[in-house]
Amino acid sequence: MKPQLHKTLRSILWAFTMLAISAVQGQVLNAPEAAPNQTPPPGSSPWTQACASDTFNDYWVNFTWSPPLVNSDNEFILELSDASGDFSDAVELAREPSMNTTFDFYFQFALPTDTRGEAYRMRVRSTSPAVTSPTSVPYPMYYIGVNTGLTIRPQGQSDFGDGTAQVCDGNSITLEVYNLANAETYQYNWYRSGTLLSDKGPSITASQDGMYNVEIDYGSCSGSGNTLSNLIDVTTGSSLGIAINPPAKTSLCSGETVDLIANITGMGLTYTWFKDGTIVLGPAVDLDTYTVDASSPGFEGDYEVEVFGPGACVERSAAVTITNAGDFTVTRDNPAELVVLPGFTETLSVSTDATSPTYQWYKDGAAVTGATSNTLVVGETDSGVYFARVSLSGGPCSSTSIDSDTTTVAVPVNIQATIAYASAYTECVNTDIVLEISAITAEIAGGSTLDVTTQLAPSISTQWNKDGAAIAGATSNSISLTDITENGDYDADISIGGYNDTSNLLSVRLLVNEVLSISSTSSTSCGPSEVITISTTTPLAGETFSWYRDGTDLGVTDEALDTTEPGTYQLVIARNGCPLPSNELVISPLDPDLISLDSPDNVVFPEGTSRTVTASGGDTYRWLDANNIEMSNTSSMTFTEEGSFLLIATIGNCEVSRPITAEYQDTFKVPNVISVNGDGINDLWVIPNSYSNKTDVNVIIYNDRGEEVFNVNNYQNNWPESSTSFPRQNMVFYYKIRKESEVLKQGTITIIR
Repeated sequence: MKPQLHKTLRSILWAFTMLAISAVQGQVLNAPEAAPNQTPPPGSSPWTQACASDTFNDYWVNFTWSPPLVNSDNEFILELSDASGDFSDAVELAREPSMNTTFDFYFQFALPTDTRGEAYRMRVRSTSPAVTSPTSVPYPMYYIGVNTGLTIRPQGQSDFGDGTAQVCDGNSITLEVYNLANAETYQYNWYRSGTLLSDKGPSITASQDGMYNVEIDYGSCSGSGNTLSNLIDVTTGSSLGIAINPPAKTSLCSGETVDLIANITGMGLTYTWFKDGTIVLGPAVDLDTYTVDASSPGFEGDYEVEVFGPGACVERSAAVTITNAGDFTVTRDNPAELVVLPGFTETLSVSTDATSPTYQWYKDGAAVTGATSNTLVVGETDSGVYFARVSLSGGPCSSTSIDSDTTTVAVPVNIQATIAYASAYTECVNTDIVLEISAITAEIAGGSTLDVTTQLAPSISTQWNKDGAAIAGATSNSISLTDITENGDYDADISIGGYNDTSNLLSVRLLVNEVLSISSTSSTSCGPSEVITISTTTPLAGETFSWYRDGTDLGVTDEALDTTEPGTYQLVIARNGCPLPSNELVISPLDPDLISLDSPDNVVFPEGTSRTVTASGGDTYRWLDANNIEMSNTSSMTFTEEGSFLLIATIGNCEVSRPITAEYQDTFKVPNVISVNGDGINDLWVIPNSYSNKTDVNVIIYNDRGEEVFNVNNYQNNWPESSTSFPRQNMVFYYKIRKESEVLKQGTITIIR
């Protein structure tokens, strides 16, 4: 026994020595250093610059520190400075809680996506005790979020256009990067004809000739970016003041021409002529004249000329407007299709905005003798296709004429009527509907038809019929139905000019304008012992009806429905051939979890005090003790003594029981020593009941290497298990007791065998 005692004494003396050293000497944290990649297979040399992207972002640093040991709850944190090496807004790269006894280890980290700079530094900080290492040497670090070519354009344009831009009369233009998210957060390298410029922003002012392009400046990582943009060819020149000389005339008659001549000629310039913004001639050198020919359809418009050439900017003139002196409109005033009924006539008519017009009517392409006014009366013998030709009667454009749209005139073989619902209609859903004559069609010789609704609808005689019988007074072109007594099959007889027809048949089944409502004695099903009655205030005697649960006919003929089953219930009554559904009534199954407590079922409080527990979700409450004596009939109960209690809450007609145990809080502390010698005394790590048997409390135990050996919620005071072995005497473990993110208690456990 003496050698063992001496060894124990030496251990105790060593521990006191280390504590003494700790009192005068703190931990030494060394600056982190770039390390070879440790992801298998590990690399052989450390990185010198971090060029990350979405396809690679895996970096390592080596960190060393010196004793004494940090506390068991310590975490080492690797931090990154800003691009200038400033840590005032440090970014956490990695966190390591399990290396509190390892003096040389690696951190693995990924670069944040906004990292861009040449002088980033790193450091390591411990949390318990709070110590910060020196900073690392500076490192170039870039996250290459963009690795495809940029696009640039002259500012104000929708895109880069044809890749050219001009600077006129000593002015300048702005070229900018576009279609790049957060473009202002990057630095750039701008080039003019391959020469690097000093500008670093997302735009540049250009006032010199050259081929301009740009790339993102990734510093030491620029070779990994591949972001070089398109080229914009910038040229410089002068404005010449191009214009079109005033032409001899700007209003032309058909057959006339006029020359448009540029005011600058003989300089070897290239000319392009435009009409209404579209090229009509050129580009060609010295093409300084364009002839407008009024014989060409659509010659009217705005004409411009554009020039460019050596030392001259691309420049477009102001527009010269050429109009049609013989321009006027002709409008057909009658329908495109007309029928002439025997004994009747119809009038064709056109109108125009021409000054002093003349008219000539044509039938089937031939002039109608004497038809020289803006109207023409046709009768039953005048079937054919008609139009009117309107001409100018004087002035320089007297030869100009315009033909009206054509009108087809026919004598019908018969007339047919079609009726329709005037609005959306669904049988046994609508409570009202309007029927109307929707179309009148004339059949002409040869079997073709004309839609003559507009022409004939105002003049027809109508009689509405229901189920084959005429409806008194229903003689307009529509009929409104608003009551279920009007349900039936409808058609309409029409007549005009000796023609008669009976329309198609439409069925009308309106739903009664009535609200059917059901209610129940409870909305919660307690089970087979509690019957719920569902009923309606609508009399059901003599009616045909059905009770439904979840869409299935229950086959019940009782006027009130008794049920114990949960589900969705509905009553449907037959009304005049249509089903009249009630509201849907939901009977829910009893859910005991609807009754909730603001504390666990196991209530713990210090002896001599009290604890109030409040229930919710019920209609009434009763709190009983172990002898079934009622302690409270409100939603709250105040416990002052230990014991077993029962809460009985009601939801509708249902009861929910909830057993509750009240016990005094343990007064002992969390033990830091247990003896696992099998004598039944202190063999298990037993903690106060304010921590044990709690589903929301997490107990974690670590070994002396920081490795997790036990992690459980609702701890049952059952560690260590009988199968757990302890190879060494006086082994030390560390524990943390958490509730959500809060650490309630932490410390050490020494195992004595």
